[in-house]
Amino acid sequence: MSVPSKMKAIGFTQSLAIAEQDSLVEFETNLPELKEHDLLVKVSATSINPADAKIRIRSAQDKTLEQPKVLGYDAVGEVVGKGTDVEGFELGDRVYYAGDVTRMGANAEYQAVDYRITAKAPTSLSDEAAAVMPLATLTAWEALFDRLRVRSEEKKSILIIGGAGGVGSITIQLASQLTNLTVIATASRPETEQWVRDMGADHVVSHRNLVESVREQGIQHVDYIFNVADTKGHWESMVELIAPQGMISSIVEFDGGIDLSALQGKSAGFVWELMFTRSLFNTDDIQKQQDILFQAANLIDAGRIKSTLTTTLNGFSVETLKDAHQRIESSSSIGKTAIKY
Repeated sequence: MSVPSKMKAIGFTQSLAIAEQDSLVEFETNLPELKEHDLLVKVSATSINPADAKIRIRSAQDKTLEQPKVLGYDAVGEVVGKGTDVEGFELGDRVYYAGDVTRMGANAEYQAVDYRITAKAPTSLSDEAAAVMPLATLTAWEALFDRLRVRSEEKKSILIIGGAGGVGSITIQLASQLTNLTVIATASRPETEQWVRDMGADHVVSHRNLVESVREQGIQHVDYIFNVADTKGHWESMVELIAPQGMISSIVEFDGGIDLSALQGKSAGFVWELMFTRSLFNTDDIQKQQDILFQAANLIDAGRIKSTLTTTLNGFSVETLKDAHQRIESSSSIGKTAIKY
């Protein structure tokens, strides 16, 4: 297909409330220049993540950016160009990826993305159903196997705090399908309780009285905790519930401090998970993200993992993206929202 020299993109130059007129703006720009490891992708669908809202709110609070910052950290699209050192991809391939937080995101007609963090999209999913998967899947997989270092054969337990969101939903599925862990997940409403059970949770507990709710299930301590909701707010409960020599991981940063020494008596550990670390630092194992997405696509196409898509918004427009941001900022959504271009 012929590729134009210009494209439309949607971004922001100031950190404004999403309801304000210029919180997101459409503009025209040149297509991104390809580095040696890059694919040029014509984007067909993206999804909304908490990272989009956080970056929009925090990146330009006291300044106006010279160039609009383009968000979008999940995408599905067609390869229409590639760099000199790309391996394993051809023009026309349908791919999915979460991208790199330091580069222009997927809220554009075209995007450049490193092939080492990209994989061919699941063939069994629509563009929108596939678009909600990469960031959450990478986060969940890395948390389980790279940060917590879960061994698939061990018969232990994991508590997932924030089970009904995008990352929580995938973590439940991966833990259920790829490990022997007993999976405990939090949910606070009848519809979210049913959702996490459908994802594969063995026990559903309330985050409002977490310690009591877990112990009402006959579980005194848990071997692993993955917090995707509120690290500081749940800290005391996590300290109480974590087993001796257990491990806690979180993706939610916080202001102020926590009493990390509270874990000392149990010789328990705490580790962060940030899906963008490998691309931020161009780590030696950056291509592991391609491998994770490849394995996830196989699991999806085999029917073992299902898309967490619950809502599809149609059209590449400022209005559609504002709608998506409002939904993620509400903190009450189940599963994931996709935008089909």
